[in-house]
Amino acid sequence: MESKKLQKVSVAALIVSVLPLTTFIPIILKITLSDGVRGIWAGANILFILAGLCLSIPCVKNCETRSIVNIIAMIISVVLILIVIGIIILAFFLNFLQ
Repeated sequence: MESKKLQKVSVAALIVSVLPLTTFIPIILKITLSDGVRGIWAGANILFILAGLCLSIPCVKNCETRSIVNIIAMIISVVLILIVIGIIILAFFLNFLQ
């Protein structure tokens, strides 16, 4: 029973981890978004990244339910978190240089 729950959680973690990649849809379609929408979208992306990481950690920790889906969801979340941290650090450095 617990295995089925963690399988559903792992699929949810993968879906939530991939949702921030929908940011590329307006870029591909050449749609310009207002500043407010971009801010809300950025906040939602950060929440999706953190939720994907929080959902994938218990699945990867459990050896019985560890699968390639869990590992991929975890890798996607970690890479996206590192990108967000890099952007934040770059923004701080650019502010101090000006």
